Amino acid sequence: MIRGKSISRLATVMTMTAVLAACGGNGRPTTGGFFNQQEVPLETFTAEQIFGRGEFELESGDPTEAAFYFSEIERLYPYSDWARRALIMQAFSHHRDKDYPNSRSAAQRFIDFYPDDDDAAYASYLLALSYYDQIDEVGRDQGLTFQALQSLREVIERYPDSEYAKSAILKFDLAFDHLAGKEMEIGRFYLRRDNFAAAINRFRVVVEDFQTTSHTPEALHRLVESYLSLGLTDEAQTAGAILGYNFQSTDWYEDSYKLLTGQGLEPRPRGDGWLAQIYRHMIKGRWI
Repeated sequence: MIRGKSISRLATVMTMTAVLAACGGNGRPTTGGFFNQQEVPLETFTAEQIFGRGEFELESGDPTEAAFYFSEIERLYPYSDWARRALIMQAFSHHRDKDYPNSRSAAQRFIDFYPDDDDAAYASYLLALSYYDQIDEVGRDQGLTFQALQSLREVIERYPDSEYAKSAILKFDLAFDHLAGKEMEIGRFYLRRDNFAAAINRFRVVVEDFQTTSHTPEALHRLVESYLSLGLTDEAQTAGAILGYNFQSTDWYEDSYKLLTGQGLEPRPRGDGWLAQIYRHMIKGRWI
C-alpha cells in the first residue's frame, strides 16, 4: 500500500482537467483532443501537473504509464521537491507493474539521494520486496532469496522503529523458511534415489543453518532414515535423540522412534560426530 503522504492528491481539479483534456490516444498529453496526435512537449507542463497525471494513471490501473510520468519529473525537474516525491512513486509504480529491476533501481536512487528522508525506510522496503516477490519464480536458483534476506535485514536493522520493520521481519522469516524448504526438496530428491550421502548433506544444512525453521523436525527424521539406510546407527540414534529432545510431540519423532526401535535401537546420543556435538550444545542450552 502506498503511504498516504506519498499518494496524496497533489494536483488541483483544474490542473487535472487541463491535463486530461489534452490526452491523445497514446495516453500522453496532446493538442486537439483524441484524434489529433500532435503531441505537446511535456516541458510545457509543470512538475505538479505531470505528477498529477502519474497519479491518475496509477489509480486507473496503468502503472507503466504512471512510471513514465514520474520518471519524466525526475528528468525535467531533477532538483525539485517534486522530483523527490516522484522518485519514490516511480519505484512503487514499477513494483506494481512487476518491473522489479527498475523498481529496485529507483528505490536505490532514492536511498542514495535522500538517505535521511522519511520515505527512505519505504524505499528500502520496496527494494527488499523487489527481490522477495520473485522468490517463487526462481525454481532451484536461490540467489534472489539470499538477496531478499539481505535487503530485508537492512530494513530491520536500519529502520527498526519504522512501520515497515514488522512486515520485514515476517517476510524475512518466510524467506528463510523458503530457503530451508528448497534444501529439503533437494534432499528428498536424493533420498528417493537412494543417494543417501547427498541427501544427508542437504538435511545437515537445514539442521545446522536453518534450525529455527519449520523444516527442522523433518530434516532430523530424514537423517534417521538416511543413516539407517547406510548402516550408520550411531548417527541415526543421535538424530533421533535430538528430534526427541526438541520435537517429541511431532509425527516425525514418532516415525523415527518406530524406525529405530524396529531395528533394536533407541533414540540416544552415540559417538562423536557432528550430530553428537549438536546434541551436547543443545543440552548446554546453545541449541534449541
